[in-house]
Amino acid sequence: MLSQPFKEPIHVWVGLGFPRQLNSVVDAYQFAMEYCGNSPEQRAAIRACKAALTGDVDAETARGLFVAFARKKGLIIDEWMPPVIKGRPDHHV
Repeated sequence: MLSQPFKEPIHVWVGLGFPRQLNSVVDAYQFAMEYCGNSPEQRAAIRACKAALTGDVDAETARGLFVAFARKKGLIIDEWMPPVIKGRPDHHV
């Protein structure tokens, strides 16, 4: 098995709105396998990730299919920005 990193990570929502960063084919494969459901897009993402892990396709091909699945399910964080940590309004940092 060959874990290929993505050129750019994928940011998805998990659980109760927590962000998660997927950096590689293995990350995307694990996420797709653990996600509840059995849609055609999910199955395609899993097949593509498996193919990338065996070297049959490149990581970016698997990434594209995974993003299509995650976007269809509303899991993609489109404009990733880390959360801003703010103090109390009357507290100056």
